[in-house]
Amino acid sequence: MIDLRSDTVTRPSKEMLDTMFSARVGDDVFSDDPTVNALEEKAAAMFAKEAALFCPSGTMTNQIAINVHTRPGDEVICHKHAHVYYYEGGAMMRNSGVSVCLLDSPRGQITAAEVEAHINPDNIHRPVTSLVEAENTMNKGGGTIYKFEELELISGVCRKHGLKFHLDGARLFNALVETGEKPSKYAHLFDSVSICLSKGLGAPIGSLLIGDKPFIRRARRVRKAFGGAMRQAGYLAAAGIYGLDYNISRLKKDNDRARHLGSVLETMPFVESVIPVESNIVIFKLGKKESAETFIARLKEHDIHALYLDGQTIRFVTHLDFTDSMLEKVESVLQTIP
Repeated sequence: MIDLRSDTVTRPSKEMLDTMFSARVGDDVFSDDPTVNALEEKAAAMFAKEAALFCPSGTMTNQIAINVHTRPGDEVICHKHAHVYYYEGGAMMRNSGVSVCLLDSPRGQITAAEVEAHINPDNIHRPVTSLVEAENTMNKGGGTIYKFEELELISGVCRKHGLKFHLDGARLFNALVETGEKPSKYAHLFDSVSICLSKGLGAPIGSLLIGDKPFIRRARRVRKAFGGAMRQAGYLAAAGIYGLDYNISRLKKDNDRARHLGSVLETMPFVESVIPVESNIVIFKLGKKESAETFIARLKEHDIHALYLDGQTIRFVTHLDFTDSMLEKVESVLQTIP
């Protein structure tokens, strides 16, 4: 099976499983799990922040951050296709009682100028703007990578207006292996950062929320209220440590394979357009003669699986379980489609 639906489909390697089974564990609700503590300390140090919190999912880390940074009735500025809004089940409204200001920037990347233009005035008729959220890489934008300079400008606008700034960095490391930037470079830009361990890093579960000590102290309370406190979670945390130690640099291979897929698709007669590929996500639009349903069915005949987004739009995502031989097979199959 060749699974290009998402990088969430990865399975732990033998080496990662061996690390998990040999982990030292305790009760994390009592902060007694040494492996969870080590993972949180490791992540905080990577981002030059004071503390981190291990959670079951990226949705939880994002929603905890929103809950801590806002009060009910506040407004969050983000892109209309941001994961926190588009793919998290209305959680920010359900769990935190906030409203949202949706920006419509090209390829999912908000700008400092747009943010400043959409900060609400101090008027009782308008919600209080309190938080800005950016996603890097931007999933619905085709895995686009933010220019660091633009993030600096957005951060400056947030500081100027007393707003918090959160980064959904689920696939941040896919960006960093391209730009050469260090995680610690992001420390002064964001009040909080969420990173995912179960996508390109190959862990079976888990995300981390990173920030200063007062923020993480409050976040730990919210995690408990959201039902995310775990007991002997060190077996899972060990996989996260392994991923951070061994699976970051190899993300470049995923990005390169995705770029190759993008270049192949651009030559296909049934493809109308391909969003420029910057990381490990390939989003392309089929021409009117080829329906998305039929296209996905053709791929399934060869045990290749892709994700339908909307209309005629399809997504491929490369990952550590997608090899060069699989890439060759996908290319060969694509060339058989008229």
